[in-house]
Amino acid sequence: MSERRELMAISQLMEEQKKYYHTGATRGLNFRLTQLTKLKQAIVDRESEIIQALRTDLNKSEKEAYAFEISIVYQEIAHVIKHLKRWMKPKKVKTPMTHSGSRSYMIPEPLGAALIIAPWNYPFMLAFDPLVGAIAAGNTVVLKPSELAPAVSAVMTSILRAAFEPQYITVVEGGVEESTLLLEQPFDKIFFTGSVAVGKVVMKAAAKHLTRVTLELGGKSPCIVHHDAQLKLAAQRIAFGKFSNAGQTCVAPDYLLVHRSVKDNLLAYLQEAIQSFYGDKPLLSPEYGKIISQRHYERLRHFLKDGKVAIGGGSNDLTRQIEPTVLEAITWDMPVMQEEIFGPILPVLTYDNLDEVVGLIQARPKPLALYVFSEDKKVQDATLEHISFGGGCVNDTLMHFGSTHLPVGGVGESGMGSYHGEMSFHIFSHMKSILKQTTRFDIPFRYPSSKIGLKIIRRLTKP
Repeated sequence: MSERRELMAISQLMEEQKKYYHTGATRGLNFRLTQLTKLKQAIVDRESEIIQALRTDLNKSEKEAYAFEISIVYQEIAHVIKHLKRWMKPKKVKTPMTHSGSRSYMIPEPLGAALIIAPWNYPFMLAFDPLVGAIAAGNTVVLKPSELAPAVSAVMTSILRAAFEPQYITVVEGGVEESTLLLEQPFDKIFFTGSVAVGKVVMKAAAKHLTRVTLELGGKSPCIVHHDAQLKLAAQRIAFGKFSNAGQTCVAPDYLLVHRSVKDNLLAYLQEAIQSFYGDKPLLSPEYGKIISQRHYERLRHFLKDGKVAIGGGSNDLTRQIEPTVLEAITWDMPVMQEEIFGPILPVLTYDNLDEVVGLIQARPKPLALYVFSEDKKVQDATLEHISFGGGCVNDTLMHFGSTHLPVGGVGESGMGSYHGEMSFHIFSHMKSILKQTTRFDIPFRYPSSKIGLKIIRRLTKP
């Protein structure tokens, strides 16, 4: 009976949002800009609470919480506010000679009612970042935070309920049951960030209503270190990308492919980098995060049995923490190489030539991210040209995700659709194609009665 009541409540919410959307209130530029400004101010006012909630759920330091979560949302809002007027304008396009007298253009219009399902690893940023795009495009929004980050979920719920009316933007908290009920509703857009397995469930549910979906998933993102890489700098940037948020980052390097000749030196530099970041006892460092849940912690602990521990390996059951860990003597058939790790464990494999690397990655599902460290432009170009992946960096990790000018998204099993900046506006919009025809004259050769129509059409469309 309670499930039925909840379903009715969610259905009523859906109806109210669609009704509000059809009033046209969300469509104007000034309205959208006002809501974005309101959202930004609400975040500013509650910034300290957000940071504390991130510490509670994931043990994120103030610096990491601000840099990886809050500042990215601030940048996104500022970028959207600056460019939204231009994005909303009708876009003129060329008109073919066969359409003489007409003008062609495309009008971006909101999709309608959007559902955003957010993950737990960056629970604030990965909820509010797509929310900015949905507001910018003129939609109403239902946000479903992750139940695994309850402190952040509570703060976000409080922020949005204080700032917006529920028929415009609202939050539905809860677990799998609530997500399932939401997915049964006829939303006009679903934006999901999470695992490949759940992404398939979301897409199947969306198919029932032919709802547009954006899936930001994951996968095993490789990091290639060639023999000519600047190893000390590479080690610092790899450690930064892998061990921030205790490795719980969808675009983190999942495993290393290191040229055999430099493996030992790279591991030595990785040890130095980890020590410089988190000290001799990383589990006591205020800068180091924790695993989100006991289930995820136990899964990661199982991976420590694979290969040989080269760096780290320690853990604390009480705090759900695992040291930044590097594993060597790894083979492709080990459990740690069978699924996305999503934790502070970095397997290392070696190679002898670049063709070998390309073949190994091509034989597996397309990753969300790829990183290559090399000073050789031929190596860089060959990697980028021959391997399909969502996005990545040359001689760095993670940093592409933080740019409002670079769309982020997967390909194949790592996702579909991209967002950030202008792409966030577009994924929540429909480009309506319009041809405006003149009434000052007509084009009679197109009609069946024209005796020379075919001849003219052939001439105008001659290959």
